Amino acid sequence: MDFPYLHIPLLFRILTLIRKQDCRLISFKPNAIFLVHTVIDELINEEPSIQLGRIRMIFLVMGVSGSGKTTLGRLLASRLNCSFLEGDDFHCTENIKKMTAGTPLNDTDRIPWLKSISFAVQQKNSKNQSCVVGCSALKRRYRQLILSNIDQYQLIYLKGQMQKISARMKARSHFMPIELLKSQFDTLEPPLPEENALVVDVSVEVEECLDYILKQLKFP
Repeated sequence: MDFPYLHIPLLFRILTLIRKQDCRLISFKPNAIFLVHTVIDELINEEPSIQLGRIRMIFLVMGVSGSGKTTLGRLLASRLNCSFLEGDDFHCTENIKKMTAGTPLNDTDRIPWLKSISFAVQQKNSKNQSCVVGCSALKRRYRQLILSNIDQYQLIYLKGQMQKISARMKARSHFMPIELLKSQFDTLEPPLPEENALVVDVSVEVEECLDYILKQLKFP
């Protein structure tokens, strides 16, 4: 049977929704009837290339301070032609003063900050807009809070050794002092397999990291 052309990401989304409803048949146009349970199992197991502008996607770039979230996040957003949300911009004055003084943030400090980021992400999502978010998101529940009610997202974990990242922090200007880096590593909960994170080794140059991310996302 010859099937009419349909944009694959759209077909993927439609079939996913149909599967949740446990439908048996779908007709896209007269004389084009698909047996859902045969077609869905094939398509859902594929990883469609991300073509922004056709589907909505939220990218959360996470990692400890100094891992390159802002640099890589901005570059990625530029290549994907979408906006970039800088997590540091959502910190309240009290949090910034606390970190500048060398005092690590606790959950009481972080939760309102994470909720602010989550709200901004929800706003983008509600407008059917893609975006890249740069945020440490050190704990799993932090990531869950930021991405709550988001159905299309990709977690990108910037992984690196403390010595390498420490050297980077010495070469930049930021309110986060290098003395707090150890506390970030102590707090860090690396993504679990079920979080389907794209793990990026930041020991290489930024351009290599970006190329790797785009290749894994199947974006030219």
